[in-house]
Amino acid sequence: MDQDALKQAAARAAADYIDPMLTTTTIVGIGTGSTADYFIDYLAEVKHKFDGAVSSSVASETRMRGHGIPVYDLNSVDEIPVYVDGVDESNHRLELIKGGGGALTREKIVASVSGEFVCIADESKLVDTLGTYPLPVEVIPMARGAVARALVGLGGEPVWRDDFTTDNGNIILDVHGLSITDATGLEAAINNITGVVTCGLFAARPADVLLLGRPGGVDTLRA
Repeated sequence: MDQDALKQAAARAAADYIDPMLTTTTIVGIGTGSTADYFIDYLAEVKHKFDGAVSSSVASETRMRGHGIPVYDLNSVDEIPVYVDGVDESNHRLELIKGGGGALTREKIVASVSGEFVCIADESKLVDTLGTYPLPVEVIPMARGAVARALVGLGGEPVWRDDFTTDNGNIILDVHGLSITDATGLEAAINNITGVVTCGLFAARPADVLLLGRPGGVDTLRA
């Protein structure tokens, strides 16, 4: 199976996984990226079973509206029982690197208020040590240089994602050269740099479940 087929298998497994949770009052949290797009397409098949969704990006909102799925602002929602999103890298503790699509801040916000955080990915995303995938950091534009110097001080090699602006109007620094053995500590250290909105480490709030597409089927990993 190619990578897209594995992503589709994981997305289908996620739709099946959350199906028992769906009621006419359920609001589903939905993430961003190619694997999340497959999930949205599958979720559209059962849109009559739930109320609507909160999205972590404008792109996902547009895709959901195209399927006729109602989209809510997070401020108008009291409860999100489950949030489903893709992942750029996960270790075996389900600590994550996310933000390849640039939606890391909104993804982190939705994850933080959700009862269960379900990630979907192909098998290539599971690693022993985080850091092979560059770590995205969302930064206030005027602080780009200062933040970059601080990230170098933490052992990283930050690269400005040129010609890209987040949905929040900020920039992304992608940090290369990291081998992340203390994800929770590094997440806190980066988030404490003045000018950083947030980094793409999801360690303080890791995933609860990782549905991993493999050629032989979909594995379910739990934190």
